[in-house]
Amino acid sequence: MTAAVLGVMGGSGVYELPGLEDVREARIESPWGEPSDALRIGRIGATKVVFLARHGRGHRLSPSGINYRANIDVLKRAGVTDLVALSACGSFRNELHPGLFVLVDQFVDRTVGRPSSFFGNGCVAHVSFAHPVGPGLQRRILAAAEAEEIPVHKGGTYVCMEGPQFSTVAESKAYKAQGFDVIGMTNMPEAKLAREAEITYATIAMVTDYDCWHPNHDVVDVAAVIAVARANADKAARLVARVARDFPAEREDCPAGSHRALDGAIMTAAGARDPELLAKLDAVAGRVLKA
Repeated sequence: MTAAVLGVMGGSGVYELPGLEDVREARIESPWGEPSDALRIGRIGATKVVFLARHGRGHRLSPSGINYRANIDVLKRAGVTDLVALSACGSFRNELHPGLFVLVDQFVDRTVGRPSSFFGNGCVAHVSFAHPVGPGLQRRILAAAEAEEIPVHKGGTYVCMEGPQFSTVAESKAYKAQGFDVIGMTNMPEAKLAREAEITYATIAMVTDYDCWHPNHDVVDVAAVIAVARANADKAARLVARVARDFPAEREDCPAGSHRALDGAIMTAAGARDPELLAKLDAVAGRVLKA
């Protein structure tokens, strides 16, 4: 069996993970380039936890400047099996108010120009992504929220825009009309790459604002987003810590199939595969390429 290792991706306003013990920093090299920051590796209870600040400490990286492939690759190399992504977001629904955590289960990708796959010419692969969030991992987050008495909303669609600008009013109203629930700038292609790396993924979307569709609220600005994110950082840390303390010692099979996402996914015949690309896939796809 595979030992379970919990990864935590810190979003805007979350640049470290309080409660992480026996911490060491590790700078793991990736063939995909530089990750956002050094990994902070420790434990919470008996669970090994690997934390990565998505934007880097000091928020150095814009949503479009993040090397998502390198981030997921180094987490995979560190043994991460399950990844909880903390992400600030705007809301399209009155009841999804600032300060509330939303456990989204679907994504709509509106990004452009971000590499969204580890695979490509020389080694083509198609993974299932109908259900992008691991249901078992999401249930654990929900159970932890209930145990800690932290209000959360289960379910919803997260539309990922390119940014770095916030939405126009026309865009915001259009997304709301399409039935989307929240909007952010970072969960794509992060979730896609996690699935290709066979890492189970779930998002805790922290509502910071009502985007700009809402007639009774001010337009979105950085100060407001960061203020709400920081106000909720302790609550997010408490929620993640509870998830970690109650985490199983061994990796559980994912009902969405993320633990074996590459089974039957590679289309390119063995003799036609590009050796240079295969070398870069050693961590992400080593399980199936070495078979």
